[in-house]
Parts: sequence; structure tokens; C-alpha cells
Amino acid sequence: MSSTPSTPQPSSLDPAIAARLKRSTDGLVPAIAQQYDTGEVLMLGWMDDEALHRTLTTGRCTYWSRSRREYWVKGDTSGHVQHVKSVALDCDADTVLVKVDQVGAACHTGDRTCFDADVLLG
Repeated sequence: MSSTPSTPQPSSLDPAIAARLKRSTDGLVPAIAQQYDTGEVLMLGWMDDEALHRTLTTGRCTYWSRSRREYWVKGDTSGHVQHVKSVALDCDADTVLVKVDQVGAACHTGDRTCFDADVLLG
């Protein structure tokens, strides 16, 4: 089962940005959400070209759900919105860092961050 739609989705992502992205075999890049003012790492989601385009143009984080096979905008159902402050590519252009102003919990469990419940080394 593919984790992206069976037919390529048209995207309005700037071709210059699209050309730089190094995607996984399923067309996705990991997107790390970080609180813009504290540096707190909040969550990791997945974006394809269209999700990145929507994130860049709407000011709200849009992700691709690998399990539901659909786009989702953080906060549309929970109210826990991510207001985009900046977006950057890492040095290899295979990961996106989205600095956000997080309203409420970032994790689907209701925790502030997805990385505070299972610390392996502290």
C-alpha cells in the first residue's frame, strides 16, 4: 500500500524549491515543528510538495497523513494550531524545519510535545 495518492498530485510549489528537495521513495520529506521562541522541538510530520506549498502560503502547517492518506492542517480538528513563523531546509535538503507558534498541545496524545513522554537517555 502506497503512503501517497496513487496518482501524482498537482502542486503549486515553487519549481525552484521543488527541484532542491530530496524526497523519500514515497515522495515525502520529514518536517520538524519547533517552537519559534524557545527552540522546543514539538513534533515530526510528513510533507509532500503540495503540503509544503500550503504551509508556505497559508501560514498554517499542512502535513500528509501516511495512515489516512490525506492532507491535514494542524489544529483544524483539535484547535491546537501551528502558526508558521519560518520554514527552512537542512543542509542536505531532505528535512524541513518549520518554526511555529504552537497553540495548545502539539502531540495527538494531548502533550505539549511528542518528545517528552518516552525519554531514552536523560
